[in-house]
Amino acid sequence: MNLTAVFLLATVMIDAMGVGLIMPVMPDLITEVTGGTLSDAALWGGVLTTAFAVMQFLFSPLLGNLSDWLGRRPVLLVSLAVMAADYVVMALAGTLWLLLIGRLIGGITAATHATASATMADLAEPGKEAQGFGLISAAIGLGFILGPLIGGVLGEYGTRAPFWAAALLAGANGLLGWAVFRETVTDAIRRPFVLRKSNPFSAFLAMSHLPGVGRGLIGFFLYQVSFAVYPAVWAYFGKARFGWEPGMIGVSLAIFGVSLVLVQGVLIRSLINRLGNRGTALFGLVFSGISYGALSVVTSGQLALILTPLAALGAAFSPAMQGILSQRLGPSRQGELQGLLGSTSAIAMAIAPLLMTATFAHFTRAETGIYFPPAPFLVALLLTVLTLALFLAPASQQQRS
Repeated sequence: MNLTAVFLLATVMIDAMGVGLIMPVMPDLITEVTGGTLSDAALWGGVLTTAFAVMQFLFSPLLGNLSDWLGRRPVLLVSLAVMAADYVVMALAGTLWLLLIGRLIGGITAATHATASATMADLAEPGKEAQGFGLISAAIGLGFILGPLIGGVLGEYGTRAPFWAAALLAGANGLLGWAVFRETVTDAIRRPFVLRKSNPFSAFLAMSHLPGVGRGLIGFFLYQVSFAVYPAVWAYFGKARFGWEPGMIGVSLAIFGVSLVLVQGVLIRSLINRLGNRGTALFGLVFSGISYGALSVVTSGQLALILTPLAALGAAFSPAMQGILSQRLGPSRQGELQGLLGSTSAIAMAIAPLLMTATFAHFTRAETGIYFPPAPFLVALLLTVLTLALFLAPASQQQRS
């Protein structure tokens, strides 16, 4: 593995660490800033996450196409610089408006995933793209191991400390990239920038007409909405259902991260070799549904921790689906594809937090009459069933891999 690939994995890992660092303190931070209840904090958390996702949705295709033209290196390094600035703004924020500005800035930096995935596709051997995407997902999982653990510890000393740590990590990673990242876009695959293709709606329409791509994008979208239940409400769910504090929330997220690393860094290769991309995607959907159903009825925090690895098995769907779509497009369109997938994830993350946090808030308010914090997991289960039905439905143009 060359230094560029190592840097890519470090980039997405540190990006995930930054997210993981702040997740354990978000319920307390929003409550501190607003002076409201946990239900109110969950709703505002959904608004902040949606703001982040909307910016990611708008900018991912633009930066993905720019990376096909200008190269991966400048796009990725600028994104890392903006990411560091975002965490500084969040660390200094004393009002919801400043938190919102920080999340809007942060959404732009989400292009790191799309650009890193496109670079990994550049480096991968033909037919082995999914394994590279699995490594990226595993690096993200490793970030979620370290981030919540460190964030939970730092959160005990104040709600702002994790943001400063995240800013330092992003800045240091940007300096590392400046030193070791070598451009992977050659003249042979460089593609002229076309503004029309940077519009997420026109990009989706253009690719959705390609054989076997449209249905894959819809399935990827539905999966992302359902899987977003974890970042959207896990901290609030743990606090309401089990009385968890930031430290325990961090531990639970770290266990989830360990499981993601094992699934997407180790197990994914065996799954793809044995089942192929399509079989692996189906495997992920089945275990996603099982985990959502189980978390909907669990009442013990210890049992929830035991179920966490089961939930991580569902993450096998994402790299497998990316692999299916990547193989259907040529090397000159990998940046465009990954930018579009980034936008698909972003629009899912724009919808999911509001959907999941509104569901959580409704079923945890006293006036509702029904106290049921796991309600968002039932919503995720329904979406997974719809995804599975779409995935299994016969279609003449659906290509199988």
